[in-house]
Amino acid sequence: MAETERPQIYLVTPHSFDPEAFAPELARILDSVEIACVRLASTSEDESEVARAADACREVAHARDVPLVIERHIALVERLGLDGVHLADGARSVRATRKALGGDAILGSYCAASRHDGLVAGEAGADYISFGPVGETGLGDGTRAERDLFAWWSQMIELPVVAEGALDVELIAEFAPVVDFFALGAEIWRADDPVTALNDLLKPLG
Repeated sequence: MAETERPQIYLVTPHSFDPEAFAPELARILDSVEIACVRLASTSEDESEVARAADACREVAHARDVPLVIERHIALVERLGLDGVHLADGARSVRATRKALGGDAILGSYCAASRHDGLVAGEAGADYISFGPVGETGLGDGTRAERDLFAWWSQMIELPVVAEGALDVELIAEFAPVVDFFALGAEIWRADDPVTALNDLLKPLG
């Protein structure tokens, strides 16, 4: 599937941000670049803080018909009017989450570099599988999701696959033929102008 289609872009928010300041920045990106989905990646453990961030992102994303999913917080999906959840524990909670949210919710599963976890998560009801990190990073244990994993997945499995983590222009060019989505976030938020940084990263896609 990925061999014949241009990968779509999946935008990941910063882990922490001021909702009032971030909303216009998010709007500018969504108005400048075609984004398939936005993931709220807040690491806050304050429910009201997460809710404020979700409300700001939802208003901007839904006004542009872009779905918004949230990392981890399954119980907030329906309460905050979000479109789904991105799980970060491989296949472990996919089945229970699908049962809790029903068939219409978007359910994504981050499976690091484990083909096995990806297959199990897909069978349990995930809508997409995310592998990473693709690039070199000092975070985690240093294991990378290699191109061969994505190539195999794209050839053998119909479920969409997302590449994420420490991406750069060279990696995007290399992985474009074998992925359905690139998840980009930290790569652009540290730049002075996130829109320019995003467009620069996407140059290999034409």
